Amino acid sequence: MNRTKLWLALTLSFAMVAAACGSSGSDDAAADAGDSGSEDAGDGGGGSDWVLDIDAVLAADLDNCEPAPTGEALKIGYAADKTEVSGFADIPGSEAAGHVVDLINCIGGVDGHPVEYQVQDVQGDPDVALRATQDLLDFGAHALIGPPFADMGNPIIQVTDAQVPVFFMASTEPSLPSAADRSFLVSFDDTAQATAAAEWALENGFTRAITFSSPGPYFGYNPEIFTEVFEAGGGEVVLDQVYAPIEDTDFSTQVNEVAAVADGTEIIYSAMLSFQMGALRAQLEGQGIELDYFGTDAFDGTGGLGIENNEGIYHTNHVLDAPGSRVEALAQSIEAATGTRPESPTWPALAADSVFLIVQAWVDSGEQFDGVAIGEAVTNISGFNGLTGEMGYAGTDGVPKKPVSIQQVQDGANVLIEAWG
Repeated sequence: MNRTKLWLALTLSFAMVAAACGSSGSDDAAADAGDSGSEDAGDGGGGSDWVLDIDAVLAADLDNCEPAPTGEALKIGYAADKTEVSGFADIPGSEAAGHVVDLINCIGGVDGHPVEYQVQDVQGDPDVALRATQDLLDFGAHALIGPPFADMGNPIIQVTDAQVPVFFMASTEPSLPSAADRSFLVSFDDTAQATAAAEWALENGFTRAITFSSPGPYFGYNPEIFTEVFEAGGGEVVLDQVYAPIEDTDFSTQVNEVAAVADGTEIIYSAMLSFQMGALRAQLEGQGIELDYFGTDAFDGTGGLGIENNEGIYHTNHVLDAPGSRVEALAQSIEAATGTRPESPTWPALAADSVFLIVQAWVDSGEQFDGVAIGEAVTNISGFNGLTGEMGYAGTDGVPKKPVSIQQVQDGANVLIEAWG
């Protein structure tokens, strides 16, 4: 995705939905779970009986901590892109990761070892990303958290050279993960979310679909995968309409094309931004065309809850901050510490899972302070219960096996329809 266009999109979207509450989605399947980690959690692959207890971490009281841990430190670095393009994720994400580190140290660290944390801003510049990554390695980082997009992520992978694992907290780009490079997504990727949408549509009786797409990654890739899966399952994409992401709000030409083929049973699928989907829907309904709509994580990520006429829109998402969930517990903990509740629960939850995955991999490595060993341990994690659903990397190429949360806007709130996969 073009970084300048993405920033313009986010600026426009959030300006238009300043009052939106920003709830985001994925199955919070782990909300009621106890201890978390891989199936091997507890023995660490090296005899330790220490277990990562996420609920205990989230319940930590920073005003009443255990004695400070004194062992050798597990070091985590965050190569954050705090620019206008990626700051929507990396500013709250890097802050939340630091907060989780504070909580871990507050309850005595990880098996008596403190966690040290350092952030370097890559400033949206590949050359700065190279230097920032080296600075984090010089700090002694045993694992890194990385920015959302491949243009900043690839320089980081170049420097780490598979010597430490890198967790791309907010990315869904299929080009970034690689087990051989010790490069991992924390979220599902675009292939998974588009596949989930198509399979869900078929299972729920939709046999005809209309897609809106734009050539290239994300805006083109998601509709492409949706079409492949939908038609392989017996459905028919009766029309694909090209549009300009961010720029188009007048869809009169496309509306005429849709009117010529639609029989009212279709579902519209697109990775378009929320304000564009709202405009498209309004113009179609203005012509008497009532259809169902399904968006990607861009819908909620660009303030879908704040646009007009959003009722009933389906979309894939990452977290759901339901009462009593771990996502809600983290938001409350951050608010208690800072006086400000996160605008969106998505990025703090994914950042927290990034930290917890690093801790779990370190335990599973036999508590080795070695990036290669930790990275290798990541590839064997399965059944890890984090904030954003149960996940694992065993048998994958760096994309976690985890559910895709299918949500629908109902009465102005995101409601979980199904955890897919």
